[in-house]
Amino acid sequence: MLRISNIKLRADFEPSKESELLAQKIQKKLRVKQDRILSFSISKKSIDAREKNNVQLVYSVDVEMENEKLYLGIKDVSSIKPLEYMIKKTKKTTRPVVVGSGPAGLFCALVLAEHGLNPIVVEQGMDVDRRKLAVEKFWKEGVLDTNSNVQFGEGGAGTFSDGKLTTGIKNTRIPKILKEFVDAGAPREIAYLAKPHIGTDILITVVRNIRKKIEHLGGEVYFETKMQDLIIENDQVRGVVLERQGETESIETDAVVLAIGHSARDTFYKLKDLGVDMIPKPFAVGVRIEHHQKDIDAQQFGCFASSPLLGASEYKLNAHLPSGRGVYTFCMCPGGHVVASASEKNTVVTNGMSYSARSGENANSALLVSVTPNDFNGEVLAAIEFQRKLERKAFELGGSNYFAPVQLVGDFLVNKGSKQLGDIMPTYSPGVTPTDLRECLDDFIIDSIKDGLQVMNKKLSGFIRHDAVLSAVESRSSSPVTIKRNLLTFESNIKGLYPCGEGAGYAGGITSSAVDGIKCAEALMEIEA
Repeated sequence: MLRISNIKLRADFEPSKESELLAQKIQKKLRVKQDRILSFSISKKSIDAREKNNVQLVYSVDVEMENEKLYLGIKDVSSIKPLEYMIKKTKKTTRPVVVGSGPAGLFCALVLAEHGLNPIVVEQGMDVDRRKLAVEKFWKEGVLDTNSNVQFGEGGAGTFSDGKLTTGIKNTRIPKILKEFVDAGAPREIAYLAKPHIGTDILITVVRNIRKKIEHLGGEVYFETKMQDLIIENDQVRGVVLERQGETESIETDAVVLAIGHSARDTFYKLKDLGVDMIPKPFAVGVRIEHHQKDIDAQQFGCFASSPLLGASEYKLNAHLPSGRGVYTFCMCPGGHVVASASEKNTVVTNGMSYSARSGENANSALLVSVTPNDFNGEVLAAIEFQRKLERKAFELGGSNYFAPVQLVGDFLVNKGSKQLGDIMPTYSPGVTPTDLRECLDDFIIDSIKDGLQVMNKKLSGFIRHDAVLSAVESRSSSPVTIKRNLLTFESNIKGLYPCGEGAGYAGGITSSAVDGIKCAEALMEIEA
């Protein structure tokens, strides 16, 4: 197979002509007629918007030809061998338990099931279809289910997000992950887009189908089931204690994967009591910021802003402040919504979400300030109480009804509370309360966001538009702790206990969490990828 890189098409063609135009580019590059090309497919597609009057789509394509060696001397042409994740034999026979059904837990369980180990997946929330109803009830009526919400339930926190699959890591397991997503119902283009996303509406189907595959392979999934305790003897896992349908039951096992997510606070406290080694880690807190998507498009794509080839534009901004802190945007959701993401009573937590079409009126992103263990006492779980403090203050400031406190950027920058909104209408449900965010955020967070906004506005003009909306509080961008594990065996200080994914501090986002889930499965089975 040949790979041709750096094929460029100006972003003003008819979408239906893409394949025809690429074929012409391939013929020109290889200096052959069309009948010499056996087949081709897109392997990567990105947007180059550095020149606003000449926005281009940049492709890599995989081409099947006869006598491929004849073309290897041509610039941007190389030979590739498709990667395939291989199922290998394992001597492991004990049935493992996977706690959590987010990306890490699901992909760990999937690989274990593919190897014949029939894993049991324990999830405190509901299956994705009933979970969706519980989440929508919270958004519409302010009725929170603390066990099944945006944070907990089948698919994990990523289910109610933009469904971003972009990751900063390079790993041979990623093609398998993308293939599983496509096989489960995700759009085929996620396999080649430079910035792939699935969208909440499609993720629900994808997550359901991956679970069904696990079950078909012999795994079981227990919903509305909480891990209450671990059975440990001589620093070795011997089983788990579950609360299921109001009853307590024990399962014997010598392998437990903890894919608990970044919001499983009661589990973190239980692990501390059990003597599982954990350390505090840097994380970030802040707000959500909303603009009109059309304004972001105009800044990013210039005269190409309305091109159907480009979709809703994204941004990624950061600022390094003299104080030593970093301020950055995170999980930017084009054409999306700010969503209520609390998992505890009497708290307000914001997050961002987009549907697959990204067709909403507003763009939103987290606007975060770096936080280190030095910002609170060094106790390992002190960061959780720091998060809780902010979330409870936001709840009270919003009106103690799960409304989010919001403030216009223009008012925020001059220390003036907001009393009304402008043209940009916030998307958070069940509602918002214009106010002064200084009443719920620490001074260092306020000051850092102010300074960061000024820097970011120089990079993206209009970012500090007066009526852009800030919603508090964004506090769950990552886990505030790391559950320590052996670099080779992936076990904690308790043998047979495998900390996994974002909640354990080893991933950030859907794809890297799925990768870590697979790596934990491999370690548990004592096989090499």
